[in-house]
Parts: sequence; structure tokens; C-alpha cells
Amino acid sequence: MTALVTGATGFIGSAVARALLARGEAVRVLARAGGDRRNLAGLDVEIVEGDLRDAAARRQAVQGIESLYHVAADYRLWVRDPSVMYATNVDSTTALLKEAAVAGARRLVYTSSVATLGIDPSGNPSTEETPVGLADMVGDYKRSKYLAEEAVRALVQNDGLPIVIVNPSTPVGPRDVKPTPTGRMVIEAAAGRMPAFVDTGLNLVHVDDVAMGHLLAHDKGKIGERYVLGGEDLTLEQILARIAGMTNRRAPTIKIPHGAIMPLAYVVETFARLFNTSEPFITVDGLKLARKRMFFSSVKAMRDLGYAARPCDEGLRDAITWFRANGALPHM
Repeated sequence: MTALVTGATGFIGSAVARALLARGEAVRVLARAGGDRRNLAGLDVEIVEGDLRDAAARRQAVQGIESLYHVAADYRLWVRDPSVMYATNVDSTTALLKEAAVAGARRLVYTSSVATLGIDPSGNPSTEETPVGLADMVGDYKRSKYLAEEAVRALVQNDGLPIVIVNPSTPVGPRDVKPTPTGRMVIEAAAGRMPAFVDTGLNLVHVDDVAMGHLLAHDKGKIGERYVLGGEDLTLEQILARIAGMTNRRAPTIKIPHGAIMPLAYVVETFARLFNTSEPFITVDGLKLARKRMFFSSVKAMRDLGYAARPCDEGLRDAITWFRANGALPHM
């Protein structure tokens, strides 16, 4: 049985590839030429070179596969040209799923995000059924993932494609090579460079548990359904305190109002555009998202798939250990 994994050079995708290899499956990956392949080092995988937006590479990648784990996405909270993000997250996703089905794949797992879910106004953890609409989506990343999930549902309903959707929350752990925005936060906090915080919250989960959730969705998920793959709900203050305890640092105690940081976010974004720098550490969309606590429930995945998540402290420790081993943090 050959499984194609997109995004296998990245954070979640590499964990999915490892989980598949661990249970004896043949794994093929789609990877850009010249891209960072550290997460593929030592893995017995077949590599098809090409970009997700390259139709020829997609068609080559899906030939002879029995399953697809479409994990790849353009995950940035700030981007100079949003059209590239929509082309990757929406258009290429739709094309790939169709091509995989035509090629004979029997089960397709699409990696969405909790970013597409509603936020419960009562403060309770959100579920797969919490109401939400496109107007609720803040920023191009969330909008692109929302539109992609809508397109995926249409492929199930109108074309009968055998797709199961998973919605990971906020993964932490090893092999965050980029790193993700959450990984950047872990690095800054572990290095003692986050003396203050805003009032927000995240659902943290070990990346390897998210990967196992993908396999469970493939094996047990109902076509057309979506499943939250999450872990623990924590405020940012609690997260930073835990990281401080793991790195023998003092936990930050200064809470900054969101409005006080927003002008700085506009300034650094303008600087990034003018001087063509990388994604700013503080972004306008990121602060808008932080106004609400992103808490989620994985009860459906636990009940229907047998999904389980370890304590998120293990993910934080594994992330810190990996960042140190790979030069992003000094050894203590």
C-alpha cells in the first residue's frame, strides 16, 4: 500500500510520514526542488520533485497510490501576495484531490485547521459544529483554509470523493524546521525574550499525536466528516509559565492590552513590506486572532476514532529539546 504525503518536509507532514513508515506502509512524498529536506533525512521514502501548484508533478505523484494525506499548506499569518496563498491552499488542494481520486486512491485525508471553526461566544471549547462563516475569518490564511474546506466538502457531496477532514489545533514538538508561528513563540519564550503577554489562549497538542490522528481518520473516519485533533486548552500566560519552568527562567507577569501592541504590529509589517524582510514576529492578523481564546474539544475524534493526546508539556519539552539540538536555542 503506497501513501502519498504532501507537506512531508514540514512539521505535521513529516510526523505523518513517520507514523506511516512505522506501521510498514510505503510512503511517497511531493517535495519542492531545492527545498529544506532535513525532515526527510534518513527516511525510506520515494520523493517526487515538484511544487503543489505544478500540475505535472501532482499527476506524477498520485500515480499508483492507494491513499493520500494532503497536509501541505501555505501557513503564514502575514504574506505580501495573498494570491499565492489562495492558489496553494484552495486551487491546488481541489486539483490534487480530484487527481488522486481519478488515479484510484481509495481514501483521501485532507488536513484543514481549527482556524476554520467557530469560536463559542460562551467561552466553552469549540467543536466541529460551532457555527461560523467566511465573514468570521480573520486574515488570508484563515480565509483560504475556510474556502478550501468548503471546496473539499463540495467534492464529497457533488463528486463522491472519499475524503475525511481533520482539523489540528496548535501542534508543538520536534522537527518544526520553519518554524511555525507557535514554534517561534516557544523559541522566544525559552530564550527569555518574552517578558510580557496578551490575554489569549491556545489548544496545544503534540505533533506526533496529530499525526496518529491522521492515520485514525484514514482508517476509521466517516467520509465527509471532520474531526478536531487537539490537546489541552491553556492561556498564553500558562504556556509561558510552563516554558519558563522547563528552561529555569522567570515566568513573565506583565499583561499587555491588545490595543497597546497593535500600532507596533502595523509598524513592523510596514517595515517588512518596504525592506522585503521575512514574516514579522508580531502581525496585525495575529493580534486580531489573539483577542479570542482558541479553545477546542476533541471529543468527537476521541469517541469515533479512538484518538488520544498526551499531556502537552511533552510537546513543549520535545520542541525545546529539538530547537536546542538544531541551533535555534543555546544549550543550558
